[in-house]
Amino acid sequence: MSLPSLALPAAPITTLTAVTLALVYVRLALGVIKLRRQHGVRLGTGTQPDLEAAVRAHANFAEYVPLVLILLLLAEINQAMWPITAVAAMLLIYGRLTHARALQSNSIPQRVTGMKATFAAIAVASVANLSSFVHW
Repeated sequence: MSLPSLALPAAPITTLTAVTLALVYVRLALGVIKLRRQHGVRLGTGTQPDLEAAVRAHANFAEYVPLVLILLLLAEINQAMWPITAVAAMLLIYGRLTHARALQSNSIPQRVTGMKATFAAIAVASVANLSSFVHW
């Protein structure tokens, strides 16, 4: 019987980011389900503002996260500078958590902060990918 390998995954930054955000995605989905049951709404949001906010938080999350995860994975595959890739991952996690909380608490300033962090994650992940073309 051999011991399990202690090797890191091929793309550790993307892996940890994806796992973290998958848990957030499930939490957002469960929030939508809870409110649908609470309000007796099977499809759509009815006239329930809290359900509309939960649905949009979940949908917005689903709209932005895949793009950045792809950019992060490409950066790691292309052996981009890992600190830049890690910053993009942290910005994505912060941005998505902040935006989701803001939609549920109706905080426009916090929502703007979440979107700025998400857009910054896209930009930084793009720079990380471009850095793979530069040999220092």
